Amino acid sequence: MYSYWQRKAFGRCDTVIIGAGITGLSTAISLRAREPHREIVVLERGIFPTGASVRNAGFACIGSLTEIKDDLAAMGEAKTLELLALRWRGLRLLRERLGEERIGYRENGSYELLDRQSASCLDDLDRVNALLLPVLSAEAYSVMSPQSGRFGLDPERAHILLRNHLEGELDTGLMMSALLRLARDLGIVVQTGCEVIRLAEDNQGVTLEMAERNSQEPFRLRAVRAGVCTNGYVASLLPELAVTPGRGQVVLTEPVPDLKIRGIFHFDRGYYYFREIEGRVLFGGGRQLDAKTETTTEEGPNSLILNDLADKLKHIILPGVSFKIAQQWSGIMAFGPEKSPLVLRVTPHIYAGVRMGGMGIAIGSAVGEQLAALMSEQQ
Repeated sequence: MYSYWQRKAFGRCDTVIIGAGITGLSTAISLRAREPHREIVVLERGIFPTGASVRNAGFACIGSLTEIKDDLAAMGEAKTLELLALRWRGLRLLRERLGEERIGYRENGSYELLDRQSASCLDDLDRVNALLLPVLSAEAYSVMSPQSGRFGLDPERAHILLRNHLEGELDTGLMMSALLRLARDLGIVVQTGCEVIRLAEDNQGVTLEMAERNSQEPFRLRAVRAGVCTNGYVASLLPELAVTPGRGQVVLTEPVPDLKIRGIFHFDRGYYYFREIEGRVLFGGGRQLDAKTETTTEEGPNSLILNDLADKLKHIILPGVSFKIAQQWSGIMAFGPEKSPLVLRVTPHIYAGVRMGGMGIAIGSAVGEQLAALMSEQQ
């Protein structure tokens, strides 16, 4: 049973944001700018942010050429450019809000590996650059060939390197720490270890039920409105939304002597990605190899994908170089029938900003800004 003091001090608030990842904290920060005197509480299920926000590769990316071409084929020009603009806006907002030094941002550029078979995509290079120019105000892609020796990559798999001049990398841990500090400096309460298990709405607001490890009774918090920013985990609270979780596998090597890799790299239409961190190689992807198993909210390894990552490290990224894998982890992303995120008013008192599509770093700040605007307009 909860005491009078617990219920009085913690049982009511004005605005609750569920999820302290990039999108949740960005929503709270943007909402504070719009409503400086409102009480805003952010609830996080883990000790620190769960999901993909602290488990990603730290890519500040707008998309490789083959990824953009896939988007154009699947979504058409208008929606592709809309999503690109959201990524571009989100990255600019993140950097301006936190400062590049505070998030370890480096603009070393990115590179897409193209083998001989994939080189045909270059036929569309000028067309895609021209199409993206009004959004980016600069030419995104140019060819660097042959350049595989510069980074020690397999010359066949990296027959051509396609440079993206507008992408960068950052330190995920620094980024999330900076977001948390900024939120708290703005008077936003961030409560960790608070797993919301149920939402119940009435005419006056919404009741959030939270699991308590040492109690069979859930703690109930009353709020005027709630914003759900739990991305891949949203189905447990709002199953009606078109969101499917997707787990991503990541490995990190021990330090590699004389490592040549600098910047961030993509191949196979963005399904694989790698970068250098403190003389190590971080490498992730391969979800498409076992999509059914990886459609889950359970963190954990997938031996099929991990073996594939190890093989590609050996033959493509570090050919002829001895290395050891030091760490492995996974992160939960969210996808849907469309690649664009969901930002909506679900019910009169419940809102959602979810389905980042693996683009959380790029679009999370902008989605938070959109969700805050929507929540504020309805008050």
